[in-house]
Amino acid sequence: MTRTFQALLFVSISLLYACGGGSSETSETPAANTGSSGSSSSSSSTSSSGTLFPDYNTNPVAPDMTGMSSTAQQIAAQMTLGWNIGNTLEATGSETSWGNPKVTPELIQTVKANGFDAIRIPAAWNQYADPVTAEIDPAWLARVKEVVQYCIDEDMPVLLNIHWDGGWLEENISRDKQAQNNAKQKAFWQQIATYLRDFDERLIFASANEPNVDDEEQMTVLMAYHQTFIDAVRATGGKNAYRILVVQGPRTDIEKTNHLWAQMPVDTLPDRLMLEVHFYTPFNFAGLTKDESWGNQFYYWGEGNRSSTDTTRNPTWGEEDEVDRLLALMKTQFIDEGIPVVIGEYGAIRRENLSGEQLELHRKSRKYYLQYVTQQSRKHGLIPFYWDNGALGNFGYGIFDRRNYSVFDQQALDAVTGTK
Repeated sequence: MTRTFQALLFVSISLLYACGGGSSETSETPAANTGSSGSSSSSSSTSSSGTLFPDYNTNPVAPDMTGMSSTAQQIAAQMTLGWNIGNTLEATGSETSWGNPKVTPELIQTVKANGFDAIRIPAAWNQYADPVTAEIDPAWLARVKEVVQYCIDEDMPVLLNIHWDGGWLEENISRDKQAQNNAKQKAFWQQIATYLRDFDERLIFASANEPNVDDEEQMTVLMAYHQTFIDAVRATGGKNAYRILVVQGPRTDIEKTNHLWAQMPVDTLPDRLMLEVHFYTPFNFAGLTKDESWGNQFYYWGEGNRSSTDTTRNPTWGEEDEVDRLLALMKTQFIDEGIPVVIGEYGAIRRENLSGEQLELHRKSRKYYLQYVTQQSRKHGLIPFYWDNGALGNFGYGIFDRRNYSVFDQQALDAVTGTK
C-alpha cells in the first residue's frame, strides 16, 4: 500500500492483514550507456555501496543473452493487466502470518484463468537475513524461487521486489543512513540476483516499494539506492546482464515523481529500465477507513455517482479529470521518452459496512473507479497491477478467495478485466 498514508493504514491493520522466454537473440552486448532517449542517462548519484557486509557476488558469470533479447518496451507490451500477491511473501513474521494461505500453483492458475497476464510479488528479505552479515536464509531464497517458478510455468512475467521489509530502506532515505543502506541493498540484491539468475526475461527485478522521499536531497539518496541495485544485479552476470529492472519514483507518487525525478540511473545498456508508480487517488475513496482532520472518507466517485442525501461522502476532488491529468504526466515524462511505466499497485476498498442506497451507490462507484483507472492507464500506456491483499470482507481489496481458488469479488474482477 502507499506509504504516504502508512500511519493511517496501520490504524486499520486488520484491513491489511485480511490489507507490493525471450525472443530471437541479437548481437547486443552490455556497454556503457550513451544517454539516448528512452535509455538511462548519466547521473550524479553514485552507488556508495559500502563494505559493511561480505561480498556475495562470489561467482559472477559471463553475460548470457539466451532468452533475454527483449527491451523494456517489448516486455511492457506483453503485459496488459497485472495482479499482486499482496500481504503474503512480504508479511511480517512468515508467509501466512497476515492471514493468507501459502501461494500454490493453483492460485496462479486461477489468477491467469481470470484475465491477468502478469504477477507482482512483494517480498520481505530483511527478516530472513542474518543481522550481522546480511546473509539471506537459503530456505527463504528457495521458497521465493518456487513461487516465481509457479508464475513462469504459467508464462506470466513476474515483478519481484524488496517490499517495505520493516522499512529499513524506504523509511530511511537520508544521508546518515545512506552508506549502511546501500551496503545492505547491495548484499541483498547480489544474493537474490545470483540465486534467480537462470530465469529468462519474464523475471523482472524491482529495487524497492514506496520509498519515503519528499525533497531533492532525499531524491539524491534514493537514486544512490537505485544505482546500487542496478550495479549489483548487472555485476552477477549471466541473464542478469540483460534483465529488465524497475526503479520506483519518490513515494511512488505521480506528482512527486514528476517534480523530483530528473533522469534515470546509469545502466550498462539502453532500454532495460522501467519506472514504477502507484495509484490510490483519491485516497479518501480508495483507502481511507476513517475521517481525518485533512479530509473525510468518500463513499462515492465519478460522474453520475452523487448522493443527494449523503452529501458529506461525495468526492470533492480526485475524479476523472484528475486521473487523466496524473496519468498524462507519466506518459509525457517517461513513456513518450521510451521508458515504460508500471502502476505497481492500484485499487479501491470495499465498504461493506454500508447498507441500502449507500451501499448500492458505493458499489456502483467502486466498479466505475476500477474500470476507469484500468482503462485510462492502458490508454496512456501505463501497465496496471491490481493490489489484492487477500482480504475478503469490509475494507478489503481481495478479488480471489485463496482458500478455494474461486472468485470472491466478481464485480471488481469484471471492472478491471473489462468483461462486463
